[in-house]
Amino acid sequence: MAGSLVPQWPPELSDEQREALTLHATTYALSHGLIYLPPADVQPPAPTSVIHAPLALFPSPFPRRQFELAKRLQRKYNVLYARLALDVEFLDRVMGAEQGVGRVDEFTGELWRIWKRLRDEGITQSRHLGIFRSDYLLHQPEQNAPPELKQVEFNTISASFGSLSENVAQLHRHLQATTEYYNSSPVLRPENFPPNSTISGLAEGLAAAHKAYGSLSAWILFVVQDGERNVFDQRWLEYELLEKYSIRVVRQTFEELAVSAEVVPTSRILRVKLPGLLPRGAESVEISTVYFRSAYTPNDFPTRMHYETRYLLEKSVAIKCPSIQLQLAGGKKVQEVLTTPGVLERYLNESNATVEQTNSSSTEDIGLRASWMGMWGLDEDGGDGVEKALRNHQNLVLKPQREGGGNNVYKGDIPAFLDKLPQEEREAWIAMELIKTPEGLGNYLVRAGGGTAGAIKADVVSELGIFGWALFGGPDGMIEEKEVGWLLRTKGKESNEGGIAAGFSVLDSVVLVD
Repeated sequence: MAGSLVPQWPPELSDEQREALTLHATTYALSHGLIYLPPADVQPPAPTSVIHAPLALFPSPFPRRQFELAKRLQRKYNVLYARLALDVEFLDRVMGAEQGVGRVDEFTGELWRIWKRLRDEGITQSRHLGIFRSDYLLHQPEQNAPPELKQVEFNTISASFGSLSENVAQLHRHLQATTEYYNSSPVLRPENFPPNSTISGLAEGLAAAHKAYGSLSAWILFVVQDGERNVFDQRWLEYELLEKYSIRVVRQTFEELAVSAEVVPTSRILRVKLPGLLPRGAESVEISTVYFRSAYTPNDFPTRMHYETRYLLEKSVAIKCPSIQLQLAGGKKVQEVLTTPGVLERYLNESNATVEQTNSSSTEDIGLRASWMGMWGLDEDGGDGVEKALRNHQNLVLKPQREGGGNNVYKGDIPAFLDKLPQEEREAWIAMELIKTPEGLGNYLVRAGGGTAGAIKADVVSELGIFGWALFGGPDGMIEEKEVGWLLRTKGKESNEGGIAAGFSVLDSVVLVD
């Protein structure tokens, strides 16, 4: 049995069938915007070629009950992180540069100091927009036990691949409709392919912020990375905003904004200057919403100018997605502190924090806590956090306050890492129990350039991400929020990391099993 999910996965194919499916998949991907820019030392000013995004040939099986649970949990998480972001005392204590992680993690400290500077100047955010993604793995510590849903992390900034995740779900539905996957599995029926409308859902959140800002002529600013290869994932949102809501988008890097952005002193309106490049001869545009698809890693801030540009954006009245305080709320240390008894309950009372989970024929109400693995800070009780990590290192992952993949330390690498970690830096790291994923699942992983023979069969693990958004703050204190779609990333079992842009995963979609 394949981890008690399905008897065999992927289903058996002949070489001829596999090559035909690969041809169908890659040509569909290239025809429908499931694409990347190819690797280059320097990306050309305008694209000259594209490659299809790395993808799985089959959708991967996922238990229907846990999938629906993850979607329900997202609405609880939307509310939780909206409330966390407004708790100044909590964020100062946990993430600040005077009491918290920011004392020892330079990047976190720089962000917190910008936020503190704004507060000292009397500047606060009237409203915040969060576009979130909560990532999960199935946990099956015993072969015949029902799998449980366990959270890997919660993302509050630059939660990517929403658009391409919708496109890869459409790809797998297309393969089912055209080939029926050669009758290779009874699981591969249309009713087991859940809908995915992430593009419209994420655009709806951005449009809600734009409307709340109150100027219909304003534009939305996408703050992007220089040389971004995943540009098309962002462009789908840009096109949806224009075609459905008549909202225009301007894309700028921090380097460009250092020259083009200005905040009007009296009104704190953010304007971006683009002389000669705007309709009706306008010199600049007013910005309603700042959507960060960068700013989540120190690499996005190589100079003091980059931090000053972030400060400039934050001091404006434009709605930020996310504001610095919401970005700080997404820190790994916050995730760990929430596991402390009584902390979660400050933000969600028990009736709000519980949802229904069904692992078998029985039904039980569980809270968000049941979706968490055990975790603790390395600075816990003096040196006890480190000692506990050393004793249990084969079942642990160590996580810093970083996003983007490639930063974690796993299992056998932990002892040597801890030997070299300065004591003063322990506060920046958390230890988390490893999620034990179901055994026996595989898939064909397809990367660009392999031709019809490029589908490589591998044992895999799949990580489910659920997207949501929350618009909150304002004089009424209301939280407007929705769950809006999903993502599946599949990686070879030999890979510890799960970031597609970092080169460790392929895009995948879900086929639901009971």
